[in-house]
Amino acid sequence: MALTDIQVKQAKPQDKPYKLADGKGMYLYVTVKGQRYWRLDYRFGGKRKTLALGVYPDVSLAKARTKRDDAKTQISNDIDPSDIQRAKKVAKTQSQANNFKALSLEWFEQRQAPWSESHRDRVDRMLHKELFPHLGMRPIGEITSPDLLACLRKIESRGVLETAKRAKQVAGQVFRYAVATGRAERDPSADLKDALATPIRKHLAAITDPKEVGPLLLTLDDYQGTPEVATALKLAPLFFCRTKELRHMEWSEIDFDKQEWLIPANKMKMKADHIVPLCKQAIEALQGLLELTGHRQYVFPSARSPKRPMSDNAILSAMRRLGIPKEQMTGHGFRAMARTLLDEELGYRIEWIECQLAHAVKDANGRAYNRTTYLKQRKEMMQHWADYLDSLKAQALNGNVIAGNFKREN
Repeated sequence: MALTDIQVKQAKPQDKPYKLADGKGMYLYVTVKGQRYWRLDYRFGGKRKTLALGVYPDVSLAKARTKRDDAKTQISNDIDPSDIQRAKKVAKTQSQANNFKALSLEWFEQRQAPWSESHRDRVDRMLHKELFPHLGMRPIGEITSPDLLACLRKIESRGVLETAKRAKQVAGQVFRYAVATGRAERDPSADLKDALATPIRKHLAAITDPKEVGPLLLTLDDYQGTPEVATALKLAPLFFCRTKELRHMEWSEIDFDKQEWLIPANKMKMKADHIVPLCKQAIEALQGLLELTGHRQYVFPSARSPKRPMSDNAILSAMRRLGIPKEQMTGHGFRAMARTLLDEELGYRIEWIECQLAHAVKDANGRAYNRTTYLKQRKEMMQHWADYLDSLKAQALNGNVIAGNFKREN
């Protein structure tokens, strides 16, 4: 006799597993713990077999019967339903192994070795926060350009246009990796070239007027926090390097005899060694910190762990506490300040300045600058720059009385 919905619903566990037959080989298998499984016993190729039809209540009585009838049809056509079921499981497993998240994590693992720590963190955050929630479990070969665009539109809707652009770039790299490894046919991000809104690029704030530089430097000198941050604030305008390079400075990189700071290639944006000449003012500032952190790896160790460098927020936060607004000056702004004043006020050659900024520039013969290019000239320039900054501070202290003529004679 066929089962009813009430019988199935009221089937209770007993001391031993038991079956409730429904007909045509199908039955409800009830375990001692109360789980209820739909099963179909059948014969194929002279052998008795059992096919799982699902778990109640996820699979209702009516749905189980539909699955049974489909299996019977397959058997009548000399097709083993167990083979079909296994094939579906394999396909599902492969689909899960080739979903966007799995391929992204595989790509990330393959590519991350040469990346900087900050870049690894940015890409990891981009994947987990922006892309996985929308595309993570989708088979990568089935994701279309509109699918990807819908994900990017959600990011755009938050007003973070640059993030949407970078998410598209990261997704594109994952898709191209999938194509190269035979897990996808094409990269759908290629179709979205003009689909995203264009971010409005903002230049980082920087003070480039000599009349404003002196008061800024005096404000930095007034910092009353830790000696590490105070010293970093003194060195930032003297070195005008990238803030990350300054924060990651190590004592082993400093040669007081040569008066040089050698930044290894793995810390530089252009992946080439770079020399920062040490002016007298910089040497004095560093030696003042030797007793405090000289036994550590980093010149500016983190307040939380001396095995790590100062946080990327330390200098910026100190400037804000001093009342320097972000619209007026940033840590990166010291580079623009030096680039402008070394050229326009002190009259130094652009190639010397660009070389000291560690920009990707080439000489007249198309050769990239190396760490010693114009080193003698740069050493003279860096000392002149430090003396010039001191003169601007003196000018600010003495009521706009210029301490001297610092314009370089060519």
